[in-house]
Amino acid sequence: MPSIAGGLFSAGRGISWLRLRRLQRPLLSSLSAGGGSDAPHLPVVIVGAGPVGLALSFLLAKFGIKCTVLERSMEFTRHPRAHFINNRTMEIFRKFDGLAGDIERAQPPVDLWRKFIYCTSLSGSILGSVDHMKQEDFDKVVSPISVAHFSQYKLVDLLLKKLDGVGFQTCFPDELGGSSAQDLLLENKILMGHECSSIELTDDGILVGASFNNGGRMQERKLHCGLLLGADGARSKVRELAGISMKGERDLQQLVSVHFVSRDLGKYLSSERPGMLFFIFNPDAIGVLVAHDLEHGEFVLQVPFYPPQQMFEDFSAKVCEQIIVKLVGWEPADIQVLDIKPWAMHAEVAEKYVGCDNRVILVGDAAHRFPPAGGFGMNTGVQDAHNLAWKLCLLLNGIADPSIIQTYESERKPVRFFLHAFCSFNVATFNTELSLENFKAAMSIPATLGLDPTIANSVHRVINSSLGSIIPRNLQKVVLEGLFSIGRTQVSDYILSENNPLGSLRLARLRSILDEGKSLQLQFPAEDLGFRYGKGALVAEDCAESTYQAEDLKHSKRSSGEYIPSAKVGSRLPHMLVRPLSASSEGVFSTLDLVSGDKIEFVIIIAPLKESYKLAQAMLRIADEFELSSKVCVMWPQGSRDVEAKGSISELAPWTNYVDVEEIPRATVNSSWWEMYQVSNRSVILVRPDEHIAWRTEPDMVRDAYSDVRRVFSQILSLNRPQV
Repeated sequence: MPSIAGGLFSAGRGISWLRLRRLQRPLLSSLSAGGGSDAPHLPVVIVGAGPVGLALSFLLAKFGIKCTVLERSMEFTRHPRAHFINNRTMEIFRKFDGLAGDIERAQPPVDLWRKFIYCTSLSGSILGSVDHMKQEDFDKVVSPISVAHFSQYKLVDLLLKKLDGVGFQTCFPDELGGSSAQDLLLENKILMGHECSSIELTDDGILVGASFNNGGRMQERKLHCGLLLGADGARSKVRELAGISMKGERDLQQLVSVHFVSRDLGKYLSSERPGMLFFIFNPDAIGVLVAHDLEHGEFVLQVPFYPPQQMFEDFSAKVCEQIIVKLVGWEPADIQVLDIKPWAMHAEVAEKYVGCDNRVILVGDAAHRFPPAGGFGMNTGVQDAHNLAWKLCLLLNGIADPSIIQTYESERKPVRFFLHAFCSFNVATFNTELSLENFKAAMSIPATLGLDPTIANSVHRVINSSLGSIIPRNLQKVVLEGLFSIGRTQVSDYILSENNPLGSLRLARLRSILDEGKSLQLQFPAEDLGFRYGKGALVAEDCAESTYQAEDLKHSKRSSGEYIPSAKVGSRLPHMLVRPLSASSEGVFSTLDLVSGDKIEFVIIIAPLKESYKLAQAMLRIADEFELSSKVCVMWPQGSRDVEAKGSISELAPWTNYVDVEEIPRATVNSSWWEMYQVSNRSVILVRPDEHIAWRTEPDMVRDAYSDVRRVFSQILSLNRPQV
């Protein structure tokens, strides 16, 4: 069965790009035409209505792409789950009709969550603490917005409101009738209680089966779509049906997650020892408490879990309350356990992100499963969606070749971090490696205190492998819990004391780990903002990989995780405040705001130099030929005035899609935008709709402006990409 990519490339060989475009449009119409199927015909079906699926739905809706979302649950979970939103994700949310501002206003005050605290109980001795916020985080030096602490279910609520604003509706099976609901009834709908149960590759798309309960009877609704996007989490049904396997490390740790509320506890911690994470070690219990909202007393407790000797059923609400009291050190009168869930920690990446002839695409946890350390899961997923949405829009509008979908995988799966000495990974994403490192850093603390988790896991494996066949299950449980009880004596007041030589040594090691930043970290600015795509929908610079590796090995700052802004190809556009030089415009904004959040638009950044204006003219004309929206940003030095007399109008005429802006350097740095970001002011920079730099050149490096620029846009749109 031929793929649309294969059909397009075979049609396009040896013909001009203009003729290729004319051939491309009717072919791509099959993405939503639906062949002869009786099923509703939709451009895109998204499976999963978590933060990633909803973010992707919003982006597509903003770009004018109709889609339907399938969500297997009948209601959205209230379990907090993810809670840390990093800089890059918050930058993306700034363009979700004010979502980032909504989050900032609704999140707890930063002083209540900036610290990680290590203690013997919530009311006992504090062994150490780490403040993860720096002044530059509040000054917004490297980003126009700060990180946030906001529970996942609250984020979902806000995303649903934003989707409502762009015409989405949430529907239930009894509101849609039977299985024959038509496509117009399903467009821009979130179908609750619908589980993806089958997928079938057809000549012109994917036939999706969605099972649902209709009045006590299971039925299946068929939907025909051009593209199926799996955003259905770590246990993705889409991934399973597409036959895509995962690679990496499984079952790093089994845990029980206890969601509870206690305003008494929240009030106590707010006044006595505010923090986001509390790592608690005492002879009676061990656990990690996540303070989702101290003001409202909302918490999630993570407790190690060792099946099959320990059974999930053992963790009743009453048992969980008892564990909470042991870890608190006193008994809050208002503890209310809301939910208890078992879960397993993995570090895996999908073998591929794109399958079924470029028709099935995995995003978020469906494509990668990280340990929670560092908050990479949801953040990476939202950034997946941001990378993918504009490409799908250009594909579905007949502007890009179907093989542009492959650039999503080539960019998001390896995530080449040239900013590190270890520059790329062939299987796992960098974030998988980093989350594993962070998880191991977290485990170094209990290991230092004599509670090495690897020993506990080894004991568990021995019981399962050697003793399991000769010792009854109940006795295995007694043995396991007895050994763990003996192990926890390592953190008794007698041993873990400055008066005990062993305890004193361990406490000194603990302080050293915390002081040197070798414990679990919250922020990773170099990785968050400094990652760079090595290949994909961009034009890589010559000898990019070898050059960047050599450069980056010289940056000793990199080992500290410091972000060094860069305007190299593949990088996120660096942030600087600028002021529009227009009589009708006031205020300042970030360079990131030069890129529209409401449409697919490329931005061309130049300095006010005659040769740069000339190249920008060519870029505007070629972008127009490709039917791409584009605009020029002329970056003027600080103190510029009377722009009209300086030539932007005459130099760019007849084009009017440009903006003149004036740099506003930081008070502590007397450098231009170009100098700060390691690039000549003779450079011309092309920025993609996702705010990553697609191409960088200088006018004297361009031999034939129109031919060279046409080649650049063709490469970005995959129009000259070999068949995959």
